[in-house]
Amino acid sequence: MSEAVKTYENESITIYWRPDICEHAGECVKGLPNVFDVKKRPWISPQNATSEETMRVIDRCPSKALSYQAKK
Repeated sequence: MSEAVKTYENESITIYWRPDICEHAGECVKGLPNVFDVKKRPWISPQNATSEETMRVIDRCPSKALSYQAKK
């Protein structure tokens, strides 16, 4: 059964995470550990980096379990 998409956001970006397809490659955690921290809840804190930095790291997600939408 597919899990729901989880969302995390700040004033300039919405991050979507699909845990059912996540391969746990760790690109997000290695790329921005201050935003992606599996030891914290919630584990994604988009306010801890610029949206541009966050988008660059999300673009490296090999499974595409992470995606985003920039806000206007």
